[in-house]
Order: sequence, then structure tokens, then C-alpha cells
Amino acid sequence: MSEFDLDLQAVETEIEDETDERTHRVVLGVLDGRTPSEEWVAEVDDDAVLVLAVEGDLNRLASGFARDVREMGGELIHFRKFLLVTPPGVHIDTDRLD
Repeated sequence: MSEFDLDLQAVETEIEDETDERTHRVVLGVLDGRTPSEEWVAEVDDDAVLVLAVEGDLNRLASGFARDVREMGGELIHFRKFLLVTPPGVHIDTDRLD
């Protein structure tokens, strides 16, 4: 027996449990003022990435949830006609846009 007493089955179970906590979802939607800001925040809080087609004034439409998303550690970026919103831990890489 080795000097380390590792229980690999327990480690695998822990890894699976941690992985299962994330929802791994991308939510497609329309940012037009009809969906309450709280719903967008709840989606991001549930680990979803939002890809929202912007129909109207972006600043006005996103003002109800942008600060909340940033404060929780998420990111927002306007790309073409879409607003991308990510939960904490998901970085939006813009390096290729230069």
C-alpha cells in the first residue's frame, strides 16, 4: 500500500457533484422591455449565459439589471445587435475584436 491513502471513488463523486451544480445553459431572448429585469438577473444567478437581441434603447432596456449582474461578478457586452450577459466565472473574451 502507498503512503497516501486516496479514495478515488470519493474524489470522483465530489467532482461529479460540483459539476452538476452548474446549469450550463445559454438563454436566447429579446431585450425589448417585456421581460422583467428580475427574470434576467435570476437567469444569470442560475448560471445561465444570456444572448439577447436588443430591440430599442440598450441603455434604457438594460438599466434594470446591468448593475445587479456586475455586482454579482457577471459581465455584459454589447456586440452587434446583441447583449451578451455572463454569470460570475464566465469571462467574455473580446481579444479577437481588435
